[in-house]
Amino acid sequence: MSVDSIPPDSFSPDPLASDASIPQDAVARQEIADEQAFVDRVYRQLDRSTRNAEALATEGHGRAHLGHEGGLVERDAMVFQAAKRIATLNAAHEGLVFGRLDLDPERLPGGPRYIGRIGLRDEKRDSLLVDWRAPAAAVFYQATAADPQGVVRRRVLRCTGAKVVAVEDDLLDPANPEAERLPVVGEGALMAQLSRARDRTMHSIVATIQAEQDRAIRAPGKGVVLISGGPGTGKTVVALHRAAYLLYSDRRRYEHGGVLIVGPSGVFMRYIERVLPSLGETAVALRSLGEVVDGIRASRHDEPAVADVKGATRMAELMRRTARHAVPDAPSELRVFYRDDNIVLSSHELGRVRRQLLSQGPRNRVVPRVASTLLDAMWRQVRGDRGRDRGRDEFDDEMLGTAAFVDFVLAWWPPLDATEVLGWLHDPDLLARVAQGLLSTDEQALLSRSWGPVREPAAYRVTPDDWSVQDVPLLDELRFVLGDVPERPQRGDRDDDLDSLSPLFDDGVPELTTFTARAAPTGPRPSSRTEDDFYAHVLVDEAQDLSPMQWRMVGRRGRSATWTVVGDPAQSSWPVPADAARAREQALGDKARHEFHLSTNYRNSKEIYDFAAAYAQHVGLDADLPNAVRATGVEPEERTVLDLRAGVRDAVTSLLAAVEGTVAVVAPAGRRAQVQGWVDGWSDLAKDASGGSLARLAVLTGLQTKGLEFDGIVVVTPDEIEAESTTGRGTLYVVLTRATQRMVTVST
Repeated sequence: MSVDSIPPDSFSPDPLASDASIPQDAVARQEIADEQAFVDRVYRQLDRSTRNAEALATEGHGRAHLGHEGGLVERDAMVFQAAKRIATLNAAHEGLVFGRLDLDPERLPGGPRYIGRIGLRDEKRDSLLVDWRAPAAAVFYQATAADPQGVVRRRVLRCTGAKVVAVEDDLLDPANPEAERLPVVGEGALMAQLSRARDRTMHSIVATIQAEQDRAIRAPGKGVVLISGGPGTGKTVVALHRAAYLLYSDRRRYEHGGVLIVGPSGVFMRYIERVLPSLGETAVALRSLGEVVDGIRASRHDEPAVADVKGATRMAELMRRTARHAVPDAPSELRVFYRDDNIVLSSHELGRVRRQLLSQGPRNRVVPRVASTLLDAMWRQVRGDRGRDRGRDEFDDEMLGTAAFVDFVLAWWPPLDATEVLGWLHDPDLLARVAQGLLSTDEQALLSRSWGPVREPAAYRVTPDDWSVQDVPLLDELRFVLGDVPERPQRGDRDDDLDSLSPLFDDGVPELTTFTARAAPTGPRPSSRTEDDFYAHVLVDEAQDLSPMQWRMVGRRGRSATWTVVGDPAQSSWPVPADAARAREQALGDKARHEFHLSTNYRNSKEIYDFAAAYAQHVGLDADLPNAVRATGVEPEERTVLDLRAGVRDAVTSLLAAVEGTVAVVAPAGRRAQVQGWVDGWSDLAKDASGGSLARLAVLTGLQTKGLEFDGIVVVTPDEIEAESTTGRGTLYVVLTRATQRMVTVST
């Protein structure tokens, strides 16, 4: 099994994991039957709504036959709206109805209120089902026994498809007269949910959102919402539900501008990718840190020492210097004979022209000015009467028609893309020149080793296999400082400048008409269309791990956006938090901050979290220690073995037999391939582990477990995980907080 097949971050409860908890007494059976009757009615209405949307789509297609442009516009609008509605209705099928509120008629008249993934009205346009994001549904999450807010009984319905299989009740106001006629069934929705097995994807928690989580979800739409909390407090899933809430509350803004969700890894993004679609929301872009820049998909991580250098703020200045450097192996002198004059632009003169051009804007933005600026410098050397008498216009025309001049311009100042310029740094001599005063010799050596051997000039461009996750912000920085090449000169230029530049874009001079096409590198590269990178909302998960350069990259996509930022400083893998904090503040700007802290650990059993918390305190981590609400009576095991392979196999076998859901084997980065090889050879485990299956097993490094959760964890040589980087203690703390039921550590 490869790591790419393992879904992302925390592993969440499977709502259908077991039928053992379905109530069997007569009262419970009757309550389930009554709820089934209502759920059947809702699904009939859902089918009617779907048919109506399909009919609207059919009618819209028919408008195309009206024979005029207005009919095509109407078709596009009708078909688009119908398709959106159909997608929303289809996404809502699973777990459509999940909540019921029985209310105090004196405070909230109107009978029971049902809560669901979407809102539905019946054929009379009366409310049948309230969308969980609507204000009328807020009390479902905010009411407590201390403050019932008019709620007498809160019920959670657990369904398999359209079938109700269980109900879980909370009696919030037992003193209310209404309480006497309301039976109470089940062990409590939240505790029932927490005890179920995990599968390989995160699920929504719309049925069990807690009051402190709901406050963060429904926070003000403007500014920045900062969600903090220790492990297992539900930060990620709360943030995703907040994105769904924003799309519901201001759909025009957030669908038009888009929502960008940034997570630590592709594994994590695959893990969470079902949450928002299950809530009926698809207008989001999910990107790992290696995928934020259009045209790039990086999954390989540099070793920690290299990552520390590439992520530091000073790399922004290194990229700026590199972008301003002369093109490697570009011509260093221009010689042209014109009439009676031998015109020579020496390296010194070309350096002056280069500085003049760079003072006018980003390198690629001034591409249309290169020819005219060179011609200005050349004309100043025209001394002879024959040249001067013919005038500047004829001089320009003759030079622009000369192959030597055209070839020089193309070679001396070509349009550049970020991947090509980053490739220049494969040359350690060039790296040393631009890094002077920024990076030590040892740091330069680390970068050179990470980028590989020196290349021929024609192969400076980095290939996709060369990109690491830590290179992506460097490419984005270069993309930003290089700018893009304008299609035509900007109208803000002087009229005479515009005229002198027109041959670069006119069909009359083929050599220069294809200037950009001939000079621009081919192949995958970062998009230069920076205007497409702006989003209406940016959500950053595991924010404590972002380096300063990654904050700069993400910040460019959210200059006018609202933000949701989720993290826990104690779990950070970035070694200089203060540096990252400054970069984060620059990315967020002066937007208003709204802070929310989650204090309850819903993931780990108390026994597992106590073990992890004791480790954090022992090694001096300044950890936020939430309260774990669930105990299993099973303590973590610490095993010391002589044969590591056999010890890991024994631990895996016991956990597969003990839990129904997912099991992770977490190894140091240097051992991951070895441990994966062991697991791949254990095909007999499916038989040995009492029905357990290798399909439930994942092999990951410590960093790859960020945001994920599993029923069971086998931690291989925890001391090595701690020692593999300067932030290894934080990484091991993360690993120790991933298990919901069982944990075993195996050391030699």
